[in-house]
Amino acid sequence: MTNIYEILRGKKKSEGNYEKQPVIVQGITGKYGSAHTKLMMEYGTKIAAGVTPGKGGQMFEDKVPIYETVKEAVDASNAQISIIFVPAKFFLNAAKEALNAGIKLLVAIPEHVPIRDTMEVIELVKQKDAFMIGPNTPGVIIPGLIKVGIMPASPFSPGKIAVLSKSGTLLYEISNNLTSAGFGQNITIGIGGDPVNGTRMIDAFDMVKDDPDLEGMVVVGEIGGEAEEVLAQHIIDVGFKKPIVGYIAGRRAPKEKRMGHAGAIVMGTYGSAESKINMFAKANIPVAKRPGEIAILLAGKMNSQ
Repeated sequence: MTNIYEILRGKKKSEGNYEKQPVIVQGITGKYGSAHTKLMMEYGTKIAAGVTPGKGGQMFEDKVPIYETVKEAVDASNAQISIIFVPAKFFLNAAKEALNAGIKLLVAIPEHVPIRDTMEVIELVKQKDAFMIGPNTPGVIIPGLIKVGIMPASPFSPGKIAVLSKSGTLLYEISNNLTSAGFGQNITIGIGGDPVNGTRMIDAFDMVKDDPDLEGMVVVGEIGGEAEEVLAQHIIDVGFKKPIVGYIAGRRAPKEKRMGHAGAIVMGTYGSAESKINMFAKANIPVAKRPGEIAILLAGKMNSQ
């Protein structure tokens, strides 16, 4: 199976560090895509190529060549990572083009992608032994090495804690709190806020759980659906013993309240905060009442190991 860490950071070199991996930007000349490409480049991400049909042969910021197709960009750069900044209605074709060109990690930024389109891409992802994070994701970051997404850089610092979050805003806030408390991050993944995502919470957990540098994990869920309950049962089943702390957004929301994300709706007890907190308790995962408590709970869990 493809290893997300190897895609994002390559293999460790003899001197102990990693070689920056090339990234393609689909939609690099659009307003949103160009702005965030500049920020990724400032962070140190190796943007190797851009793709915008009709603008092949041009240069972005006098540094990054732009190609007509993803295949041309892959052939020129050997990139395995692509971040997509195209409108939702064009996402299906952009994603299929990338996967058929050999991309192994798709970071899908657009929101409100038609569910049928997302499902079609997920099926192709499986066929190609690839990963897709999103749609409607802030992206993925290995702090100090590579940022593929729209998250600000300042909340994150290198370390050994994985953060998996459905909420982009909470991903930033909680990572910032962890950084301030001395808990740097091994990797952070924004699951995405659309109803159907290429990487579910359980998938993200499986991506990171076996990394030898990992010492702990923070899982940021929200009301609605059953992703957190499924994850908790999976953690029990696989016998994962490293410290995990949870947080559930929307725990005070009234029943049948739809929150900001399309997937965050509670019907009766299904998808309720209570259901998720109870299941986390069975998996020995304490749940913070406020984001500011997460670092305190994590310190307690790690000290008790």
